[in-house]
Amino acid sequence: MRAIPNIKAVLFDLDGVLYIGDQIIPGALEAVAQLRAAGMAVRFVTNTSTLSLHALQAKLNALGFNVVPEEIMSAPQATIQYLKSKPNPVCKLLLAEDVKKDFACFDQSDTAANYVVIGDIGDAWSYTLLNAVFHCLVNGAQLIAIHKNRFWQTDSGLQMDIGAFVTGLEYASNTKAMLMGKPSAHFFHLAVDALQLTPAEVLMIGDDIDADVGGAQAAGLHGVLVKTGKFRETYTRLSAVEPDAIIASVADLPALLGCLSTANY
Repeated sequence: MRAIPNIKAVLFDLDGVLYIGDQIIPGALEAVAQLRAAGMAVRFVTNTSTLSLHALQAKLNALGFNVVPEEIMSAPQATIQYLKSKPNPVCKLLLAEDVKKDFACFDQSDTAANYVVIGDIGDAWSYTLLNAVFHCLVNGAQLIAIHKNRFWQTDSGLQMDIGAFVTGLEYASNTKAMLMGKPSAHFFHLAVDALQLTPAEVLMIGDDIDADVGGAQAAGLHGVLVKTGKFRETYTRLSAVEPDAIIASVADLPALLGCLSTANY
């Protein structure tokens, strides 16, 4: 495998790449430290909507990554930036309670919202809830999806994600959700612009060939796939996305980027 040259920053997906649940992927801490030592900027990007920005930073730091808030780019934070650009947003929030703290600056309503924000709410989904959202949408509210992932990796295996609920609401209300997280090009460009780099100078590493790798490549970035987390060989073979590289785990990234003098490709 040949190195990918001229990379100045790396965007790391979190769950499935740096850790699974509360278990660090072997070599993840060392890989991040080696890239920092080589002078590369690192950013931690995620679609998760179960943790607030403060909680994300606390989790990463508890695992040993020594991250400052400015290095974290989450789909909920991208959503907040978008809503702040709109006049008088009133939100119906389908989000975990911790993440709702970050949205406290916005007016909220269950029945008179002009924006419906959908994220991860676990087992709270029901027909009654879906129907309530449907009525908001047919009455003119804009649907905002934190992400539209098909599934994600948990300690007990793959689990269905919110993509099916978002798609069902789009179909029923004859509307289209605004996608805030990966694979949205807008999300990747927010990260690139904050780094003051060009997309070609930035690499995304993730375990989702569609949202992480395909989304990054469509936005002009490089995309590397790891064989950890939600990676499945069969799913990868069926995808139209061709990663710039596929590596066993994030531990192999410094060698791929030429950050180790003993790199063996």
